[in-house]
Amino acid sequence: MKIKLGFAVLAAMVAFASSMAPPAFAAGRTHSNVVIDWNQTMLNSFATAKVPAAVANRLAGVIASATFDAVNGIERKYTAIHVQPAGDPEASPEAAAASATYTALVKAFPLQKPTLDAALASSIASLSDDDSADASVALGVAWGASVGAQIMAWRAGDGFSATSPPYTLQTAPGQWQPTPGPVLPCTTGPAGPPCFRTLATTVPFALTSPSQFRPAGPPALTSARYAADLNEVMQLGRVNSATRTPEQTQTAVFWQVDTPPAQWDRVADALAMSHHLNLLKTARLLALVNISLADAIIAVFDAKNFYNSWRPVTAIAPIDPLWQPLLATPYFQEYPSAHAGVSSAAATILAATFGDNTTFTVTSAGSPGVERTFSSFGDAVAQVSDARVWAGFHFRFSCDDGAVLGSRVAGYVSAHLMLPAEDDD
Repeated sequence: MKIKLGFAVLAAMVAFASSMAPPAFAAGRTHSNVVIDWNQTMLNSFATAKVPAAVANRLAGVIASATFDAVNGIERKYTAIHVQPAGDPEASPEAAAASATYTALVKAFPLQKPTLDAALASSIASLSDDDSADASVALGVAWGASVGAQIMAWRAGDGFSATSPPYTLQTAPGQWQPTPGPVLPCTTGPAGPPCFRTLATTVPFALTSPSQFRPAGPPALTSARYAADLNEVMQLGRVNSATRTPEQTQTAVFWQVDTPPAQWDRVADALAMSHHLNLLKTARLLALVNISLADAIIAVFDAKNFYNSWRPVTAIAPIDPLWQPLLATPYFQEYPSAHAGVSSAAATILAATFGDNTTFTVTSAGSPGVERTFSSFGDAVAQVSDARVWAGFHFRFSCDDGAVLGSRVAGYVSAHLMLPAEDDD
């Protein structure tokens, strides 16, 4: 789909945006990395809409695709994710990034349009200095709007919004059972896991199928590994554990009260800034991170639905009827761990870009004032796995296998998407 706008209309759009700009932009005419600015706007939109973590992983990949294809469509340095490069060489890549991200976000969150309108106006005003710049910005706005619309139309057909297939509750030992605690609003019935079971059959961005890297499955209930991991979560994951430290309790909460895209995108933003990545490289980095998150959550839910494994709260009940997890158990199958999987995917991309032995800090919106600083991405993924056991959500084997799955997904994404264009030096 192409959007055709006359130059007079484009000029009017730029003038309108300038008139809406806050005083700081109008006076200073300075701008930071527009891709990072709009990535933060995306995360704010997710938080305002209270997007569930599993859904946010997919949607972040969609939005990041629009941003990248808009910038790359002008600079033409890499292969496209979906929209082939066709932007005017004179168009502003910054304006294209803002417009594409804005267009995708308005489509996803129409009730947030006034806030997003103001954000776009600020971005455009910061780029418009004279008639020449205004013309470039207008071209960028038009191209970005076209890309954003095309990306949203493309991913609307990926199967995520399809009706979930019927779920038949199994009662054999090891099979998922309804868990105590809140049932998510999208749950299709009192016994079935929630509606984003459709992630299991969503078309991936890069993977050949959701099952491409499906792990081997949980260990047998009679195995020594299962017994050891059951004992670990019984001791460390119970709400009144005598062996879990206050630091471990805080860590379990820290990794639960924000979404993986928010936590890992903030890390990516900070590293992109500190390493002075240009606009296109920043857009590519965020697209790699967020598409890896998206394909990892699709792969994780494929495995969850295939193996249909019970949670610790169900497994432990016959042994200790009074046992309860530290935090309310998510209302879907246990194996493999989603957070370990998607965090490993994001960390794999960031380690490949900046080196594994990079120091960085993770924050969590639900734990204000609490930070976790790491000297390697591997250490961060290990802590995520620990946190899921300490929360009482997961067995250790589920976290280990989830982390391997996420790393394999990210490796495939980086090897197949946004490759250097053949004619680029």
